[in-house]
Amino acid sequence: MAKSYKEIMNHITTFIFDVDGVLTDSSVHVTQNGEMLRTMNIRDGFAMKAAVESGYHVCVISGGSSEGVRIRLRNLGITDIHLACPDKVAAFKEYIELYQIKPEEVVYMGDDIPDYHVMQLVGLPACPYDSSPEIREISKYISHKNGGEGAVRDVIEQVMKLQGKWHVYYNGKHD
Repeated sequence: MAKSYKEIMNHITTFIFDVDGVLTDSSVHVTQNGEMLRTMNIRDGFAMKAAVESGYHVCVISGGSSEGVRIRLRNLGITDIHLACPDKVAAFKEYIELYQIKPEEVVYMGDDIPDYHVMQLVGLPACPYDSSPEIREISKYISHKNGGEGAVRDVIEQVMKLQGKWHVYYNGKHD
């Protein structure tokens, strides 16, 4: 019998996220200079920082490239940032090998076809509500939130609550 997503969440040590469509709402605003600006949800950022400070591995793997995104993620304490990544599966395998992480301990949240193959390798493939049909089909957890609108916060908060770390974090008792 297949495990429920809540059973899998009990063993999560690592969160990996795509950027566009997961940390953002898939929109880009293009300036006259050709710079592409993205909007990120502040609550997603709070949850990512909480996860880092609570000892979880947090990684971002994205095909997109933006120095602004890199700076935002670094300010949250995330050090494993793979932007302009042509092969997400290779980046994932290198990452888990580096930190000796078992694939079944990983949540990977993606939203579209470039995330498909890496999502098949993890314990908990997850996606925002507004993800492509192919990604929704293989996801064991579909957030009730859209990309860029709290889907990242949703999955992190659920894992941390199940593991008894969320309330500890926000009560100021974390290390």
